[in-house]
Amino acid sequence: MLKKRNWLSMGVFLLSSLFVFKNSVLAIDILCTTSNGGQGTNTALGCIPIESGSFTTWILQNLFGIAGGIAFLLMVYGFILIATSGGDEKKMAGAKETITSAIVGLLVCIFSVFILRLIAVNILHIPGITG
Repeated sequence: MLKKRNWLSMGVFLLSSLFVFKNSVLAIDILCTTSNGGQGTNTALGCIPIESGSFTTWILQNLFGIAGGIAFLLMVYGFILIATSGGDEKKMAGAKETITSAIVGLLVCIFSVFILRLIAVNILHIPGITG
């Protein structure tokens, strides 16, 4: 059984932690203004737009940026594999395949942007996707 002093200290601790938690949650601004002036929500990734058209543009830009970064890192990894292969033909072939796959993936990503804009913006005129 806890002593009266322990109950008092535990109660003070719980009340103070609830006060701190409540104030920290209320201090966060949920809504923000995006770069184009629209409404968005604050996240760890920044201000994500709420409107469907702005969100589509935001997600496509970020996904293609991430894909380009991954392709670049794979090319660097392939060049490091070539440098450390020591003349071994199997290691050299694997490194060349890694570099080729990264370049092909980057080209597919770039051409998919053009195809998406051609179909969605020019042909179908889907609102919210900017050209």
